[in-house]
Amino acid sequence: MYVHFFKRLIDIVLSLLGIVLLSPLLLLIALLIKLDSKGPVLFRQKRVGKNKKYFYILKFRTMKADAPHDTPTHLMKDPEAYHTRIGKLLRRTSLDELPQLFNILVGQMSIIGPRPALWNQDDLIAARDLYHANDVLPGLTGWAQINGRDELEIDEKARLDGEYAARISFIFDCKCFFGTIYTVISRDGLVEGGTGRKQK
Repeated sequence: MYVHFFKRLIDIVLSLLGIVLLSPLLLLIALLIKLDSKGPVLFRQKRVGKNKKYFYILKFRTMKADAPHDTPTHLMKDPEAYHTRIGKLLRRTSLDELPQLFNILVGQMSIIGPRPALWNQDDLIAARDLYHANDVLPGLTGWAQINGRDELEIDEKARLDGEYAARISFIFDCKCFFGTIYTVISRDGLVEGGTGRKQK
């Protein structure tokens, strides 16, 4: 009942509430992006959704317009060279993810779920298949995000995503939600341009 009805209802209510309450912040960020560099305010990127159906994720643009479009940050030779000034701040604070509230509102994502893989991240997609993590809606944040985030290796990330898919419940979603708040504030597991290797 929770997965098929209440989870979606919560997503609609929270995403709509977030868009309304955060609209001044969203407009301010959009203005700062336009003043900081040439290019669009939003960045659209092809991602893998539920049952491996593609959709376009929305983010605030944090890189220059000539940055590689479908290359994961950790595979870029020098990602810092592409970051805009306001983009660095947005990425450090995860504010660049806020436009995904619209992806959640229309049903392409959930508040809690596995972070959506890039369409060309074949290794991560295949690893998630083993754990049935591709069978659920991707999320703004999830179990893997509070258990290592950028430091996780692909197999471990896929395992945690699969664990979430198998254990979805209201209590578990609350644990992920409040755990994310701590992770964002502490910047725990955040490695800019990280390679997916757990720090020893």
